[in-house]
Amino acid sequence: MTTYVALLHSIVLGAGRRVVMSELRSTVESIGFRSPRTLVATGNLVFEADNEAVVDVEAALETAFARDFGKHVDIIARTADDWIGLAAGNPFAAASGADAQNVIVRVMRAPLTDDIPTALKRYCGGGEQIRLVNGDLWIHFPGKPSTSKLLSALTTKRLGAGTLRNWNTVRGLADMIEG
Repeated sequence: MTTYVALLHSIVLGAGRRVVMSELRSTVESIGFRSPRTLVATGNLVFEADNEAVVDVEAALETAFARDFGKHVDIIARTADDWIGLAAGNPFAAASGADAQNVIVRVMRAPLTDDIPTALKRYCGGGEQIRLVNGDLWIHFPGKPSTSKLLSALTTKRLGAGTLRNWNTVRGLADMIEG
């Protein structure tokens, strides 16, 4: 048995309709994954399954999600060991204590290439920093992320399937795995 983390790219299903976490846990159980737990109501899952390739876990979750919620949503999965490694690789650890909500990682389905940080630098302002760690893009926003020009450049069309999570969520999921 393997523990996995899965992240939904969006929990918005349409005008005024969001994914309810209890329904998401039921969907996960319906495909044979076990002990699903959620962290906050933003589509963060920890669950157990037979030792399966991450790509197969993602495909099963996306198919079940579309079946139960009527909409395709990209779902990015990692094994527990890979998630712990992602958390340990935070290049902005010093800023993460006091500024956790402004340290963000774009968790990628396929690793980003080494040229991406250079291509994104032109969107950075106000002391924003970006680092590529094992194919995932880490960002420290000294100001509010919502006011950054960089956010508009972090699209699926430009970078591929991925989803953003702040340091509080990254650490919370790691704590769920280790707890």
